[in-house]
Amino acid sequence: GTSRQIPQTIIIGVRKGGTRALLEMLDIHPNIVVAATEVHFFDWDENYVKGIDWYRNLMPFSYGNQITIEKTPGYFTSPQAPGRIHDMNSSIKLLLILRDPTERVISDYTQVYYNRVESHKPVQLFEDIVIKNGVLNTRYKAIQRSLYDVHMEKWLKHFSLDQIHIVDGNTLIKDPLPELQKVERFLNLPSRIMSSNFYFNQTKGFYCIRSDGRERCLHESKGRPHPLVNSTVLEQLYSYFREHNAKFYRMVNHSFDWH
Repeated sequence: GTSRQIPQTIIIGVRKGGTRALLEMLDIHPNIVVAATEVHFFDWDENYVKGIDWYRNLMPFSYGNQITIEKTPGYFTSPQAPGRIHDMNSSIKLLLILRDPTERVISDYTQVYYNRVESHKPVQLFEDIVIKNGVLNTRYKAIQRSLYDVHMEKWLKHFSLDQIHIVDGNTLIKDPLPELQKVERFLNLPSRIMSSNFYFNQTKGFYCIRSDGRERCLHESKGRPHPLVNSTVLEQLYSYFREHNAKFYRMVNHSFDWH
């Protein structure tokens, strides 16, 4: 009685915002099934040309009362993704998880840093990438990805605000349940995720998941320690994002506790 369904909900981003944590926490819900991998269907041309059947075949099997969710953080910053998703399903519900843009930049750098170390490639200090000739290097991709207002503008050309639910990534990590209950309501699902589904792991310093009699934490690559960043550089980043954040708050009619 199961079949593969095109997702009724997509986590569209943002990279290093907490998309994996959100997906795995939602997977607790009996009415949700999740795609195992990031599909990159709507943002990578070489996948998009393979067609909708190729996309559907990458989805898990589900029952009629279940919602299929995939997450690809690259969608949020992709110029093509909003229109392509709208073409597939103009009434789809989208989940966007965001965190403080400066924290997101540092986390983005941290992931690349560890990947390069593991591949025995040369690495640069955060400050040497972010500052060029004494000024902020606003062309750095990690900074570009944190301009939430710029990217949101593209999505609001195709979708109404009530189709996009924004999850506070900073809150999700500190206190997951209230954020997940908001998502349940947004998806019109019965309330099934409970506080007993989470326990705080002192070693890792964040919440892990308990469901179906099993306990699991996010992959060891999550929650890695960030480098200590020069306070002057931090202030430059906060200052740069301040105006963009204010514009984003106005766009979505909601403020966040960001620098």
